[in-house]
Amino acid sequence: MRNVVLGFLGTQLDRGGRGGWRPTVGMCQEPGFEIDRLELIYDYKFNRLAHDIRREIAQVSPDTEVLLQRLDLENPWDFQEVYGKLFDFAQNYGFDEDRERYHIHLTTGTHVAQICWFLLSESRHIPAALIQTGPPRKGEGEAGRFDLIDLDLSHYDAIQKRFDQQTREYGNLLKGGIETRNTAFNQVIDRIEHVTERSDEPILILGEPGVGKSQLAQRIYEMKLQRRRVKGRLVQVNCATLRGDMAFPTLFGQRRSHTGLAGSERAGLLREADGGVLLLDDIDTLGLDEQSLLLHAIETGRYYPLGSDAEVTSRFQVIAAATQDLAALVAEGRFRADLLSRLNTWTFRLPPLRERRDDIEVNLRHELLRAEQRLGSRIGFNVDASEAWLRFARAPDTHWPGNFRDFSGAVLRLCTLAPRGRITVSQVNEETKALKGQWATATKDEDAALVATFIDREIDPFDIPQLAQVLRACQTSATLSEAGRKLYSVSRLQRSSVNDSDRVRKYLARFDLTWDDIS
Repeated sequence: MRNVVLGFLGTQLDRGGRGGWRPTVGMCQEPGFEIDRLELIYDYKFNRLAHDIRREIAQVSPDTEVLLQRLDLENPWDFQEVYGKLFDFAQNYGFDEDRERYHIHLTTGTHVAQICWFLLSESRHIPAALIQTGPPRKGEGEAGRFDLIDLDLSHYDAIQKRFDQQTREYGNLLKGGIETRNTAFNQVIDRIEHVTERSDEPILILGEPGVGKSQLAQRIYEMKLQRRRVKGRLVQVNCATLRGDMAFPTLFGQRRSHTGLAGSERAGLLREADGGVLLLDDIDTLGLDEQSLLLHAIETGRYYPLGSDAEVTSRFQVIAAATQDLAALVAEGRFRADLLSRLNTWTFRLPPLRERRDDIEVNLRHELLRAEQRLGSRIGFNVDASEAWLRFARAPDTHWPGNFRDFSGAVLRLCTLAPRGRITVSQVNEETKALKGQWATATKDEDAALVATFIDREIDPFDIPQLAQVLRACQTSATLSEAGRKLYSVSRLQRSSVNDSDRVRKYLARFDLTWDDIS
């Protein structure tokens, strides 16, 4: 393949200012690197020098074709002008990568031109490797130093491995150091890592209580801090507590003039978040008035503290967490549509624990280590106890309504009560029985309320929890068959003929319900 080099005329260096060394001429004398064509870019003010260099190259490298490309620059230090004209040059060039191999000579031209060359090469607008030349050292001859830089990092194993290691470290940071296996969760984490690296726009984290929204927000902040995207601190706001007269001064601050009392001044949480990250936890519980004021502060970075006639400036990044469906709250008039539009540039839903059963075991090991650190002693499961606990934790009817709060609390209780540091099967049985009783009490009224939305007649108390379970499965499934697979995940394995959708349909018919009524 033919070697083609693109480069600026060196208005100073190509005059031979460094002991007679001229980078453009010297590059054409490099042994082992034959240049078939040199596209020499020059400004009209240096027309004579350009022709002198072409004649000189014809003498030292007669096989090199030199094409003079005139590119006039009003200000060679103006980034916008230089990049724009080089971009247009690249767009109109007509690269033929099947027959020619392209290179860019970085040594000549202004620093702005060198940066523009790099950007165009890195983005593949110019499919070229980079050449860096330097004056010859003593005894090296006339050509000088010559370095070929290929931006394809796959050619640099050590660098690539370092990048891969850094990527894994950031992924582990967002996962809390847990080697998760769940595909859906890992995809969310990968996307969050990508967004955190490139964007400072608000991040909205959705999920049920206990799935780890606040913990993930903390890790996102730590990652932003490591990558120097923020300098300030993380300020967490529990929006559920922002009620009444104290909501405004808590968020926006208060001047002494408002009360006239010494010591009544407050900086406000928005001010404390200046230069850092504001975490709005449970933002779905925030009142409409506070939402309106908060939206203005997020968009402009300016607001008025209570009792002040002067605006305060605070620039911060936003992470918001919510349990409820904010779009549904907007439809009900309980959440501002414009605030949701501002917050959901990047929206991520964390799957509940019942959808991450393949992560139960690794999270169990993680919770055991945490418990050991808190209790200051080594703790482990007996083999039969471990099997019993994992069987219960992964069972289809174990819904973990409190998600990781329930899970970590249960493991901590098992570890605390473990005789001689060993968790027994009798302990596991007692804990699982207690959890089931706790969940049954907590969901009893919820089941009745859900059933009442579809059934306007009295039914047996025995049928309420079972019907509620079927209704929930149908509401969270895309098809009747999917709902059936969830409901009959155990018994279907023992049947030779499986028609899950028909079983659900017949069950619903007992209560005069259809799939369309529920879905």
